[in-house]
Amino acid sequence: MKTKWFKIGIGPKYPTMDNKHNIPITRPFIEKAEIKAAQRPIRSGWVTQGPEVAAFENEFRGFVGADHACAVSSCTAALHLALLVVGIKPGDEVITVSHSFIATANSILYCGAAPVFVDIIPGTYNIDPELVERAITPRTKAVLCVHQMGMPCCLEKLMALTRRYSLPLVEDAACAVGSEILIDNSWEKIGKPHGDIACFSFHPRKVLTTGDGGMITTRHEDWDRQFRLLRQHGMSVTDKDRHEADTVVFESYDCLGYNYRMTDIQAAIGREQLCRLPAVVEKRRALARRYEDLLSGIEGLEIPHEPTWTRSNWQSYCVMLPENVGQKATMEYLLKHGIATRRGIMCAHREPAYSNHTARYPLPLSENAQDRCILLPLFPQLEPTEQDRVAAVLQKACMRR
Repeated sequence: MKTKWFKIGIGPKYPTMDNKHNIPITRPFIEKAEIKAAQRPIRSGWVTQGPEVAAFENEFRGFVGADHACAVSSCTAALHLALLVVGIKPGDEVITVSHSFIATANSILYCGAAPVFVDIIPGTYNIDPELVERAITPRTKAVLCVHQMGMPCCLEKLMALTRRYSLPLVEDAACAVGSEILIDNSWEKIGKPHGDIACFSFHPRKVLTTGDGGMITTRHEDWDRQFRLLRQHGMSVTDKDRHEADTVVFESYDCLGYNYRMTDIQAAIGREQLCRLPAVVEKRRALARRYEDLLSGIEGLEIPHEPTWTRSNWQSYCVMLPENVGQKATMEYLLKHGIATRRGIMCAHREPAYSNHTARYPLPLSENAQDRCILLPLFPQLEPTEQDRVAAVLQKACMRR
């Protein structure tokens, strides 16, 4: 069914925010259904965490096949709560990657623990399980893996490893909503979860957006109860329960909690986004296949590798530039021709905020990926002619070496 576009701002097709560039890196895929959905909580008078959040949690839980799902204000909040609930304390170590958005490592520091960075696998840009095992020490209390740019990491190896060492496995699935992995000859959604906890982001650059927000999924009922307590200041009685009580109820605050709640306005938007998520993911997969065809002939350019046991949602399309082709110069060349890109995924250990957390192990592949990779425009509204243009200009840029 052909998508019907409507006006937002000055354009018949696209929001005003991206008019600066002919082809932006992404565009949030928001339509009339989301606008209508947002009106429900606004008109009801219940705009903070309430019935829409509860419905979104239930629908998301069903979509990914999880036992429990808890909505929060961001994926950063989700990661923080996940690590707190699995027992991470000051002085502990958590093995993860530096090659991720800084929130991954930050969530470990929030707990007073230390991130231990290991390197990635070329092509998928995901954590290397063999290096994880070598990094385990008596101070290791968890493994935090990342499904980078929506590409599932080696979960089966990581699950076997963490079970052998009795370590909790937390999945940073910020980018991976709708991605799938082959487990025991069956395709399963990321977020079931396959580790102990999976954490999602609904930022505008993600495949499903609520403006901002996050979700925590787990199979552990007790952990889910703790997430719900901690996300609302540690309050013993929820707003909904207090509102529906036929007697006066006084709440107590028995632990240190946080203001990590999602609003009902966000949840209403998320419910509509979830309804068409499968179609959006299929469109992104088709665009990724087309990029592969368009770019495979560019000498020295490395396109992403999707293992046979994964189905990425292609939240981002990352290419590694040929040797001696400058990253910034290439990005500026594309920008000059009206095409926005982003540099390769950052490395937290290179940031000033981590100057006191020197990487214990060398991270040459992570650093090389940050320095040589760029992310190309990819979003459901991307037209074939626009994608052709991206490929043609990138080829010219690579030939300018």
